[in-house]
Amino acid sequence: MSQTIELAQTGKRDHLQALEQKYQARWREERLFEVNAPSAEELAGLTPEQIRSQYPKWFGNFPFPYMNGSLHLGHAFTISKIEFAAGYQRMLGKRVLFPHGFHVTGMPIKASSDKIIREIELFGPDFERYEEVNAKMIAEEVERDEAEAAAVTDSIIDKSKAKKGKLAAKSTGHTYQFQIMESIGIPRTEIKKFADPYYWLTVFPPIAIEDNNAFGARIDWRRSFITTDANPYYDSFVRWQANKLHQLGKIKFGERYTIYSPKDGQPCMDHDRSDGEGIGPQEYTGIKMEVLEWSSAAKYAIESKVDGRKVFLVAATLRPETMYGQTNCYVGIALKYGVFAVNDKEAFVCTHRAARNMAFQGISTPRGEINQLLEITGDKLIGTKIDAPFSLNHEVYVLPMDNVLATKGTGVVTSVPSDSPDDCQTLYDLRKKAAFYKIDPSWASIDPTPVISTPTYGDMCAPALLSALKVQSQKDTKQLTEAKEIAYKEGFYSGTMLVGEFKGQSVQDAKPKVRQRMIEAGLAFAYAEPEGLVISRSADECVVALMDQWYLDYGEECWRNQVENLLAKMNTYSVETRNHFEKTLAWLNKWACARTYGLGSKLPWDPHFLVESLSDSTIYMSYYTVAQLLHEDSLDGSKPGPLSITPDQMTDEIWEYIFCDGPFPDPSPLAREKADALKHEYSYFYPFDIRSSAKDLVPNHLTFCLYNHAAIFPVDKFPLSMRTNGHLMLNGKKMSKSLGNFLTLRDGIRKFGADATRLSLADAGDGLEDANFEEKTANASILRVHTLLGWCEDIIKDEASLRSGPRNYHDNIFEHEMNELINVTQGHYEAMTYKDAVKFGFYEFQSARDWYREVTSDVGMHRDLVRYWINAAALIITPIAPHFAEHIHSTILKSPTSVQSALWPTPTQPVDRTALEAAVYMRDTIKTIRDAEVSLLKMLQKAKGKKGPGGPVTAFDPKLPKSVRIYVATTFPEWQDTCVQAVKDAYDEQTDKVDDAKVKMLLTKRGLIKDKRAMPFVQVFKKRMAQFGAQTAFRRALPFSESQVLREILPYLTKSLGLVDAEVLSVEEARQKEGERGYTKSIIDSSEPGTPAFEYRNV
Repeated sequence: MSQTIELAQTGKRDHLQALEQKYQARWREERLFEVNAPSAEELAGLTPEQIRSQYPKWFGNFPFPYMNGSLHLGHAFTISKIEFAAGYQRMLGKRVLFPHGFHVTGMPIKASSDKIIREIELFGPDFERYEEVNAKMIAEEVERDEAEAAAVTDSIIDKSKAKKGKLAAKSTGHTYQFQIMESIGIPRTEIKKFADPYYWLTVFPPIAIEDNNAFGARIDWRRSFITTDANPYYDSFVRWQANKLHQLGKIKFGERYTIYSPKDGQPCMDHDRSDGEGIGPQEYTGIKMEVLEWSSAAKYAIESKVDGRKVFLVAATLRPETMYGQTNCYVGIALKYGVFAVNDKEAFVCTHRAARNMAFQGISTPRGEINQLLEITGDKLIGTKIDAPFSLNHEVYVLPMDNVLATKGTGVVTSVPSDSPDDCQTLYDLRKKAAFYKIDPSWASIDPTPVISTPTYGDMCAPALLSALKVQSQKDTKQLTEAKEIAYKEGFYSGTMLVGEFKGQSVQDAKPKVRQRMIEAGLAFAYAEPEGLVISRSADECVVALMDQWYLDYGEECWRNQVENLLAKMNTYSVETRNHFEKTLAWLNKWACARTYGLGSKLPWDPHFLVESLSDSTIYMSYYTVAQLLHEDSLDGSKPGPLSITPDQMTDEIWEYIFCDGPFPDPSPLAREKADALKHEYSYFYPFDIRSSAKDLVPNHLTFCLYNHAAIFPVDKFPLSMRTNGHLMLNGKKMSKSLGNFLTLRDGIRKFGADATRLSLADAGDGLEDANFEEKTANASILRVHTLLGWCEDIIKDEASLRSGPRNYHDNIFEHEMNELINVTQGHYEAMTYKDAVKFGFYEFQSARDWYREVTSDVGMHRDLVRYWINAAALIITPIAPHFAEHIHSTILKSPTSVQSALWPTPTQPVDRTALEAAVYMRDTIKTIRDAEVSLLKMLQKAKGKKGPGGPVTAFDPKLPKSVRIYVATTFPEWQDTCVQAVKDAYDEQTDKVDDAKVKMLLTKRGLIKDKRAMPFVQVFKKRMAQFGAQTAFRRALPFSESQVLREILPYLTKSLGLVDAEVLSVEEARQKEGERGYTKSIIDSSEPGTPAFEYRNV
């Protein structure tokens, strides 16, 4: 069921869409977004500084999307950050380069095409046998499930309640790839073509181009390309990059841990995963605990099936230094364990998941094979006696634990209750309830043994923490998690060994030494597994494999230092993004850069491998600068560019000459003037000014980008800035196809039009928190834009009837308000805070016009200011909503050139802050007068019919003709002056801080501390200091004449409130008339500078 809204009427939207298509066609026809570097002649003799000054450029980009489907609204959100910036930078007179490539490297497309091949074999070329074959498969699976159930029980199976098979359970969704293809609009008869992975490359990139054009994106499509060897030019570029990194020693070959898909037979990197992106290997120490005596329940099941092998319970620990204090070992009673033959002499007891990881790490033989001798549940292992290596307590027992996980470690847990809060609390629970847990009390009789001394918690860290955090049982998981974290940090960073060979050494020093000693003694081994669940695109649960492979040596000290220096000079737009980069640099290390399956460029020196998808996409931004000269308007390079260069001419030496100022080769495959033409474009546009991306690419792609730039390019070509954003929600919820809360970019444009979609993307948010595209906002934008265009058309038609000549007070105020909003909006474009750019440049700019129209309704708006507003309104929203801006600019105002070529409307005079404050004062005062009338009416309603000794509560009748007096004060109440003086006396001009304690002391001394008005007033006054500056706030005097401003708005006030008249009096004038009818002392006295008092009366 769809969760997106349906539009009731579409006439206004259809009108706007027709305009959008009209102007998009014009922009394409005029080729407005194609940009080239200035000619060599233009730049001759200029220094780099002079070039930047006389021929400014801006190059923005974003991570190219993967082309296994259409762009969705989340893609559009990330694209919009660069798109809006490109529009703004054009208005500054810069040569703006905004390119867009297409990523097709890696597994997803190949995996999907392979699925289609299998499904064609299963269901026929057009999947015509799907219903028949699928029904048969479901029936067979259900029959198998029933047979399995019958095998473990003698009871009669109710077939109507039998477990539903996996195929049956999924049959209502998209189980098969051909169904997914149908769901994105591919006709069933066309799907067989997608069995060829290269066919995908011809379908989805053109769709993305169409969608971006319909969005109104300012992209130079001449520079677009697809990755892999499908484009021989890009392929040569990637080969050069790989060769250079290899020659620099950045790419190495060796044995290392990596996330691996047994099904695919190769490493599974981030872009190859359907789940678990960002998860890496976690290395443990595998502890071998030899079985000395089986429990009675396990003895019969196991001994006859292990063929004389020694059997070890194997635990995975992060704290090998604590093994001296092992008092027992834990298993989960409901978990399924296997006894796995690791060789001819030894067998391990652990979970199947752990054994599967070990099989690919050389721990068991033959490599990659799992030899399970039998399966046994954890409850049968309870009471087994084992040898605890290195422990001061050699013989310990296997005991039950509630919180053992099958998804982490081996399912076997060493117990060190002196330093592990979980272990200690479990031991306490077992001792208290031995009968309940069905154990012999003697099995849990060994007390915690001191192993590590800590300054905070002594020799028994875990028991001390359990007491401090009031942990009562294993079920207190929240406190236990906290205790575990504290115990680990305290022990590792502050602990000292109390026992063993390394007694007296710090835990940090002893930890690797103890581990090495245990491994050398054959009592332990290195073991690793994924930090969390990782599922490959081929639906395989991945393991950690120890394998020989080509890898990028990220994390190498010298290289990392280079990147840290690069990052220090790079603008990240937020502290959070910078911190994210710094944290990534702290842990990121060796990264497998090659694979054997999928699409990609071959590793030049080892063509059995392909360069993986996160390694061929780290410096391609530089390729954008020359792509249009290599293969103009040709994504796959099938059409050579204007220089007629062929792919084979782009050798490593030529790329090195272009990008790294290397020596020009002799002999050369390419004429030097052609290479210089490429180099000229690159030298002008590089480095890129900004790269914008979703925040989840910081731990991989964006940091890889920094590493590769630091290794390959000179310092003056390093990235200048990177910004990140959160993900995009739709209508306040995560986008989800299955829940119907999903929009492609194409669907969004069809539904709302380009400008309404763009306005809503801008309004969605700019920070690292998830943004929200609200469909109601998009729908409301349709009406607002349509109404605005109609008003502009009508007002320009009747322009001759507007007032002209000298300007009045409100004209001047309006001009300063417009100029202030233009400047504020520009500040938000500079900061890339587009939500606020829309707020001030679209909504508040229209609100300023609405107020001006109201306040001048008696004399009419000034012609020049109306035209100025219309022109500015179009220009300042052009970066975000260029289509209706183009209509205003070109059609309504009849400008001969496109709005895409217009410059920012920088005000010609400074903004008068006094005029702005007067404007705010006017609006606030009118609102207050209106609110006062509403409050008065409510009071009269409540008091209706109540008579006092003196008659009615008030003589004012709102139904009769009425007038209002406004009382203006020129001095503040004495108590306020005293408070201000106290703040002034406590203010330090050098630090720009107020000593709050001193303020309270002074107010106490001056007898105002108990006055309930004092402290709230002080807080408000301090906010005014922060807003306007301390000295302005201390002066307190208004920068304008209240009486003059009020007299200027009296005509509007009289008309809008339906008054007979209104008058402005100073407090001094009003006090001279105290006692006369209509002059109330309490109201007069309530007036303060900036806050006049009002008194209604009948006339």
